[in-house]
Amino acid sequence: MSKKITISPITRLEGHGKIDIMLDDDGNVTDSYFQVVELRGFEKFCQGRPVEELPRIMPKICGVCPGAHHMASSKACDAVYNIEIPKAAENLRRLFYNAHMSHSHLLHFFALAAPDFVPGFDAEPGKRNILGLIEVLGLDTGKQVMKIRGYAQKIQSIIAGHAIHPVSSIPGGLSKPITKDQRDEIKKMSLEMREFAGVSIQLFKDLILANDKYKDMILSDTYIHKTYYMGMVDDNGKIDFYDGDIRVVDPMGEEFVEFKPENYLDHIAERVEPWTYLKFPYLKNVGWKGRVDGKESGIYRVNSLARLNASTGMSTALAQEAYEEFYSFFNTTIVHNTLAFHWARLIENLYACEEIVRLSHDDDIINPDVRVIPTETPGEGIGVVEAPRGTLYHHYKTDANGIVTDVNLIVATAQNNAGMDMSVRRAAKNLIKNGASDDAILDQIEMAFRAYDPCLACATHAMPGKMPMEVSILQNGQKIRSMKRK
Repeated sequence: MSKKITISPITRLEGHGKIDIMLDDDGNVTDSYFQVVELRGFEKFCQGRPVEELPRIMPKICGVCPGAHHMASSKACDAVYNIEIPKAAENLRRLFYNAHMSHSHLLHFFALAAPDFVPGFDAEPGKRNILGLIEVLGLDTGKQVMKIRGYAQKIQSIIAGHAIHPVSSIPGGLSKPITKDQRDEIKKMSLEMREFAGVSIQLFKDLILANDKYKDMILSDTYIHKTYYMGMVDDNGKIDFYDGDIRVVDPMGEEFVEFKPENYLDHIAERVEPWTYLKFPYLKNVGWKGRVDGKESGIYRVNSLARLNASTGMSTALAQEAYEEFYSFFNTTIVHNTLAFHWARLIENLYACEEIVRLSHDDDIINPDVRVIPTETPGEGIGVVEAPRGTLYHHYKTDANGIVTDVNLIVATAQNNAGMDMSVRRAAKNLIKNGASDDAILDQIEMAFRAYDPCLACATHAMPGKMPMEVSILQNGQKIRSMKRK
């Protein structure tokens, strides 16, 4: 009789999900399912509201990446009213957004991802958290992480009114400028942020790449999938978080397509499966071939590694140096190693901090001209940014009075849904043999999805209000191990 291992809820991510792993009579994996058990709803209850309210509503989707939804929503509203915002407003939005990227990347690496490596997946479960990490790295390093992430939050608060659930970005620009004193405060913080970004990359190299066990994991066949990759690029093909074209490369690293964000529906389709609430976006012009990788499959991935693969490099000096070192390490022009998302994330954090330094030293950001008042009849608009977790699409339609009639959101985690599902299945098949499934093995399986930094609240737009926990292992239909929290 077949057996099943269930990991529920999966841990160290934003949102709720579970993994079902199916075993044959010999205890080997036949299949697995990465399941999202929340129900989405934001698109529906935003209908009937004035479109200018959406930049304040959409950040409530998630408390981890509200800045991404705030920016995408604001850009969609700009497009609804056919507005080109003032340059000072764009620079302030970019400054805010790079701070948002930095805070999110630091949060994921140090609080959610790094405990898998330090103290490690085979450490006691009670040690696999940020406290166990600090025990190894030292209290001073832990304090520095919190300090620098606090700086990123402070910058967001100065510009957007709140560090969480921002409000200042509105149709046509921003509701307020910043003062010279505020700019000077940001300048001071930015220098420390840039320095610590370099320290973070060095920590990754010293603690993870220098450890043969973890280096071998990153390079292993257990954590690899050859897919398409998508990311936003500027006119020179460099990574841009805020604005640009969308570039897709194939598994060989060759450009497949580059398109304007407003044309996303020409290139992306979504598939529904009965065992999860989360959709499966795929490349329309390749097609859905099932949960498989390769050039013939339309599955693509987004997020930090995807952005590096889809770009020609970084537009800042230190990040470009780190980018070149990254590809030199793998000795290839395209990296498919899923655990490399973590390293790519730290390179992006360095880029974001360099941009914060650059923008905070630009006198234009204290220009009081930060908004154009909408005058045109509203209609339809699409706003796209690179969220910390990947490309994020907001698409709004309104009537002539600006009342929302239709909303479509395609979030980063949804676009990585197929990739996460395949990664979990591959890890499970490679790691579970003859029914062996101890805590260390199960954590290594969770590492397969955690590399994507998934945000399931974003992906499903749900507000469940509670998080029941149950982990069960069944053998021959009988539950042999169970842990539960109500």
